[in-house]
Amino acid sequence: MWTMQRSSETRFSIKAPSVELQQPTLAAKTTEPSIIGDSYMSEDTPPQTHCPDGIRSRITKTEFGKQFMENIPVLQWAKHATPEQHQRLSQFSGAHGWRDIDYKMLVGALSVLNSSANWQIFDDWRDRSNKSECIRCAVVGNGGILKDSKKGEEIDSHHYVFRANGVVTEGFEQDVGSRTTHYTFAAKTLMLAFRDYKGLGYQGPPLSQETRYIFIPDFDLSYLMVKAAATHTLVESGDEQGKDPTKFFGQDVSAEKLKVFHPDFLRYIRNRFLLSKNMRDKDVRYYRPSTGAEMLLAAMHTCDKVSAYGFITPDHNRYSRYYFDREYRPVGFPPKHDFMMEMNLWQQLHQAGLIQLYMREQVQVDQR
Repeated sequence: MWTMQRSSETRFSIKAPSVELQQPTLAAKTTEPSIIGDSYMSEDTPPQTHCPDGIRSRITKTEFGKQFMENIPVLQWAKHATPEQHQRLSQFSGAHGWRDIDYKMLVGALSVLNSSANWQIFDDWRDRSNKSECIRCAVVGNGGILKDSKKGEEIDSHHYVFRANGVVTEGFEQDVGSRTTHYTFAAKTLMLAFRDYKGLGYQGPPLSQETRYIFIPDFDLSYLMVKAAATHTLVESGDEQGKDPTKFFGQDVSAEKLKVFHPDFLRYIRNRFLLSKNMRDKDVRYYRPSTGAEMLLAAMHTCDKVSAYGFITPDHNRYSRYYFDREYRPVGFPPKHDFMMEMNLWQQLHQAGLIQLYMREQVQVDQR
């Protein structure tokens, strides 16, 4: 695992590289948009584990080695909110930068993320490891392939269990497990989940002592909600002004349980792993990988062993959209994501032995 770790001596260094935008020229008629920004912050951080056969040691021997960045920050926290970084990241919009994010508001939001728990994905690993050399993670999507899979016990046996969006486990524990250590979401999507999934059993984000909440910082709502959740106050402005975050994350939510993906990391996985043809469309600035894809790639950059369940596979037509659907619904393909590209990437990562992807009939690569 290679998220940030510090000892009593501060080990935080930031190299702020020059931002290199690939500007299109009329003569070449390039389809590469100028907003890609394939240049990122780097942090010199020691590994938290020394797994002898983890993803970190294997990826350099695969086709993904050249595009992989070992030292890119996965999470953002208080130390990142500087005028220099705000100026650099203001060139990118949505989850990929800080365009339209007021600097004062950003500093106020990130200032509450100032402990070791906020810059480590696995802030409790020392207590949980039980002398294990490797961090084993289950990343669980909501795909219908999990229905009747009987994978629940296997999922829960991992050190950490990642889930996203409209999580419904009650009544489906035998197939999907019951634990959630990391819940990934965009704040706006969270608001919509109550409308879209309520009839299917969704009651809100998972609540447990071990659950951490990872925000996808899509525009200003996520930052406003992080600050409100950490301080147990109401959202102070914006479309969701007056909302009480404890209604979503419970009365015992604390700043230590909150984490926010770094815009550089989200832009990096889009650019290096899922640069879709949708990037050529007029709505290019709204394209991003799905929440499930961002969650799985984050796990691949922080865990030593990753097992993926409930993600799209080539035989997706055999299964309903979600494992909790009461009747069959085909998988949807919204234009802001590229599920076919994601499906191909999961197959490639599986074949390369970097993840173990749950498939019904295909031979699986054993990572254990």
